[in-house]
Amino acid sequence: MTIERIRVLGLGKVGELVAHLLQGAGFDVAGGDLRPRPDLGFPVDVFDVFDPVALRRELDGFDAVVSCLPYDRNLGVAEAAAAAGLHYFDLTEDVASTTRIRELAVGSDVVMAPQCGLAPGLIGIVGSSLADGLTDLRRMQLRVGALPQHPSGVLGYAFTWSPEGVINEYINDCEVIRDGHRQEVPAMADIETVVIGGDRLEAFATSGGLGTLCETYEGRIRHLDYKTLRYPGHCDAIRFLLDELALRDRRELAGEILVNAKPPVDDDVVYLYAAVEGTGPEGLTRREHVRAWQPIEIAGRMWRARASSARRTSRWPTCSRRAPAASSPRRRSRHEPVGRRLARPPGPGRRRRRRRPRHRRPDPAGEDHDVPGTSWSDHDVPGTSWS
Repeated sequence: MTIERIRVLGLGKVGELVAHLLQGAGFDVAGGDLRPRPDLGFPVDVFDVFDPVALRRELDGFDAVVSCLPYDRNLGVAEAAAAAGLHYFDLTEDVASTTRIRELAVGSDVVMAPQCGLAPGLIGIVGSSLADGLTDLRRMQLRVGALPQHPSGVLGYAFTWSPEGVINEYINDCEVIRDGHRQEVPAMADIETVVIGGDRLEAFATSGGLGTLCETYEGRIRHLDYKTLRYPGHCDAIRFLLDELALRDRRELAGEILVNAKPPVDDDVVYLYAAVEGTGPEGLTRREHVRAWQPIEIAGRMWRARASSARRTSRWPTCSRRAPAASSPRRRSRHEPVGRRLARPPGPGRRRRRRRPRHRRPDPAGEDHDVPGTSWSDHDVPGTSWS
């Protein structure tokens, strides 16, 4: 079954760009959203995906559907697509939805492909490419963060994608491989410091970012995990919101509060950090791939970095260079804020002085931007050409 006509559901920033890119690639594209969008250059039908009759009607005549909806709306679309014989793609990080979609794919003649976004999605492709050709894999560390370039407040965050998805990954347990065994750890655990281009970030476990990598690498690697990147202090603030204010079981309300406090910004940045350790031709080696992406212009319009990451997912492995980063878990005092440390212990009569984290704005020049302030390490990843 060839793919010619594609229905794109959910025309937020990511969905709108996906539709434009597919249209530019020669596909016959139509959108679907709760809002009329007469300004997009392709037809948009207004309907609710929670209405099964309307959903089946609007999928009729298409070869494939791409769901850019919040995670809790994907399953109904996937089931409708499977029943109608349509190829299905989504960007979800939700583990339960993915498990059900994989069940729908069994015995099907169409492609059922969830988790085609940034994480899960691109980050897994990068990590697997770095591991290609290595034996006795010791560790794979995958980190991604979509952040404002100019953070403010304690959270240092802005919602550039689905708030439902953010809360979901902050709450659900996270699958990892430790000491060669698959297991689950609580979300927002195992905080570590990651330094990219001189900027200190904190990384902590979140749900769904690995996709099915634990299944793929079980028995082949000793340690595998995924963590979300945020500015220092974010994790403690979210823990306060979910635990101290008892919003862990009220996800919708938590999302409303956060979006109202931290609305989307146009000047965002997406950080991607992947590292793999294993045995290569010259012995034990560590391969790293670190990138920072800013908003870029596509077809005469500026797109946020988070939205344009959809474009990078389809382009791997065309990136040019890699920059090393530092990643080091460390113990900290319960009195010390995450991501901040003292220059030296305070002595008598001297006040404790906190060092403020530096939040540099990445250089806006260039479409695919390598991290500034780093030295380049040139080795070839199998299947990838570096210039």
